[in-house]
Amino acid sequence: MLLWRPLLRAISAGKVIGCLRPRKAAEVFRTSTMLKKFLTLILIVTIGSALLAQTPKPETTQYTCVMHPEVVRDHPGKCPKCGMELVPVKKDRKHPTSNTEHLTPKSEAVNRNAQHDMEGRAPSRPTQETTPRPSLHHDHTMHEMKMQSSVNLADPMTREGSGTSWLPDSSPMYGRMFMLGDDMLMLHGAIFPRYTNVSSRRGDDRIDAPNWLMGMFAHPLGDNAQLGVRLMMSLDPLTEGGRGYPLLFQSGESWHDQPLHDRQHPHDLFDELSLSYSQKFTPDLSGYIYFGYPGEPALGPPTFMHRISAMDDPDAPLGHHWQDSSHVTFGVATAGLVWRSVKIEGSVFTGREPDEDRYDFDRPRFDSASGRISWNPTPDLALQFSHGYLKSPEGLEPTANRHRTTASIMYNKVLGHDANWATTFVWGQNDDTHEGKTQSVLLESDLQHGRDTFYTRLERVEKSGHELVLSGSDLGKIFPIYAASFGYVHDFTHGDGI
Repeated sequence: MLLWRPLLRAISAGKVIGCLRPRKAAEVFRTSTMLKKFLTLILIVTIGSALLAQTPKPETTQYTCVMHPEVVRDHPGKCPKCGMELVPVKKDRKHPTSNTEHLTPKSEAVNRNAQHDMEGRAPSRPTQETTPRPSLHHDHTMHEMKMQSSVNLADPMTREGSGTSWLPDSSPMYGRMFMLGDDMLMLHGAIFPRYTNVSSRRGDDRIDAPNWLMGMFAHPLGDNAQLGVRLMMSLDPLTEGGRGYPLLFQSGESWHDQPLHDRQHPHDLFDELSLSYSQKFTPDLSGYIYFGYPGEPALGPPTFMHRISAMDDPDAPLGHHWQDSSHVTFGVATAGLVWRSVKIEGSVFTGREPDEDRYDFDRPRFDSASGRISWNPTPDLALQFSHGYLKSPEGLEPTANRHRTTASIMYNKVLGHDANWATTFVWGQNDDTHEGKTQSVLLESDLQHGRDTFYTRLERVEKSGHELVLSGSDLGKIFPIYAASFGYVHDFTHGDGI
């Protein structure tokens, strides 16, 4: 205490030191120096602690799928829905409580698509998340990724079906996606190596592999416009030959100038080569134009190859030529307007179906027309009604014209982690010049859980004796055909396909 008081005084007023005796003054100086060092150390520790307290703790890296942003994992891997590689995500630190205000056009697009919900459209299905959905970051470009349809930038990519048709918004999407700056490239396809045997007088057997491969490319033109390109090809001319594969009671198209029957015709080498331009006018209104050579007009539901409910069934429906056979048309021009979840579109196109030469491009005619209205009232539903006039669809009957009317309901339900249920109902009617009206009804379903999938297809189709290539008195009769198929698929490798 004797030294402490002089020390305090020495700190507060240096002149007091001169009043002490030399020995005590030296002790005071030594003590004062030690205390200064001690106080300086305390000050450094205090400031350092404050700075450390303000430094944000490193966030745990989470991973998500650019196709299905609702999938969030705390470790890298593959998306359980589409098999794509998960990419890192991190939360927006500037707006931790909301990501719906003060967004740039690009980040706004990501936010909307992450919820499978474009502006003004039906809300995405409820999730268990209570925190804001993180924005995407991947190599400093993922935050600019736009997960729109390649046909219309106002539609989510999961809604994109064949041609300009719609799937339910909740549909899973399988493929490989590559980002080239702001451009997007998506690849997907299927192949079914198999042995098929149709045991009847009109049947056949063979080893074959129905297949198709498709690429979709989207290039943004600013924030409210987009250019899209699609290419779809099939090696059916090689794997199926000119006659196609055996399928009892199937009909449509020809081989060696004879109508095909009890066989599914092969698809052309080029099944779609299309260009589209879309424009967003307001948050609720958008439009697009679509040109295909070949392409698909606005007629019928999404073709069977692009329906989730049919993706595991290697055979075409028996009612294919009553419902969705115009998906390969050499010469298509379509224009459409989309308001929220409703779309109205019309097409002019070539009515003639592809000829027997599966490697060439047929002559475009633009002699037929169609119109379609589509409505997605919820993320799990897609409805459409369409009507079209097809001039001379069959090359063997050039004077016969056809009116086709279709309606369909598609339902998709995500059942949980790596599980999905898709069901489609289709009604189609042909009104031909010589045969009158014939109808078809289809109900198909696909239930997938992990590596296991069960599928079924039930059909009723009315076909004439002429269509079935019968003879005698049966030629002019209409025969109702009933078909039921059931199947099971097990994936030995899961999530790695395109």
